Amino acid sequence: MYTTVLLLHSLFRWVVLLVGVLALLRGLSGWNGSRPWTPSDARAGSIFAMTLDIQMLLGLILYFGLSPITRAALQDFGAAMASSGLRFWAVEHVFGMVVAIAFAHIGKKRIARTHDERRRHRVAAVFYGLALAAVLISTPWPGLPNGRPLLRW
Repeated sequence: MYTTVLLLHSLFRWVVLLVGVLALLRGLSGWNGSRPWTPSDARAGSIFAMTLDIQMLLGLILYFGLSPITRAALQDFGAAMASSGLRFWAVEHVFGMVVAIAFAHIGKKRIARTHDERRRHRVAAVFYGLALAAVLISTPWPGLPNGRPLLRW
């Protein structure tokens, strides 16, 4: 079960990144091009937030139920904080992704409360851009100390 959920979590990051880039580009193009806000713009942001939520759910299943790494970290959290590898998985990765989800959802709410179309695009570009940046910073890319492969099979 662990390897299946880990595989899904690893592969689904590409969906999150693709949809995040799409939502960001829609925000930037509308902000710079002064085009009207459309249902497709709103849908892109909603799908981005939804993919982040699904990814977080998979991550929480790993974190609290299946991962031997976090199981070890949660048994002695003090010792985990002294180990950069355990600290990354127990705190830093999770914190960065929670920040990304918060930015995406706050952006959606602020867009819904804004009636000026150009401002909606600006809010989308800023908040979805911040969410995407948090995802990129918190992802264990190959070559980093806690890096994982780009694709798991």
